[in-house]
Amino acid sequence: MPQPGEQPDSHADDSAGDSADFSGSRAASAASGPGSHADNSAGSGPDHHHPDHADSAERTLPDPVVDTAVGFLDLLAEPSRLRLLWALRDGELGVSALAETAGCTPTAASQHLAKLRLGGLVEQRADGRARLYRLRGGHIRRLVEEVVGHAEHAVRGIPYDL
Repeated sequence: MPQPGEQPDSHADDSAGDSADFSGSRAASAASGPGSHADNSAGSGPDHHHPDHADSAERTLPDPVVDTAVGFLDLLAEPSRLRLLWALRDGELGVSALAETAGCTPTAASQHLAKLRLGGLVEQRADGRARLYRLRGGHIRRLVEEVVGHAEHAVRGIPYDL
């Protein structure tokens, strides 16, 4: 039985949602690991008696969130998938157009898009026999734009504070 302020073990697995399973075994150890006090207090609101503790709890990310975010970043870490996501930032496209933009075959594009869909980064819809893909949300578009913008600053020697 969970203690006051502690989440049940089954709830830790629910936070990954419908995304592909990137969590490994870290989520299961979150409730009993050395950092569990921060995880357990994160959902209980600010601690008015200990403001430093509240700040620390806000900076601590629960393992399931970290594992899922790392899984998303892992999907972005493949050049063709990043190019596919970049092409989708302005709207829906079919596999042929995406393959051309990413510089790969339609078969390879379809395989990458399937991984991105299972990972929760893109959605697809049928338009007759064609499949059209789009980014799953504005946060994915912003993530892709930010990471590419940061890379452009690094490559071109542009100061990061601009």
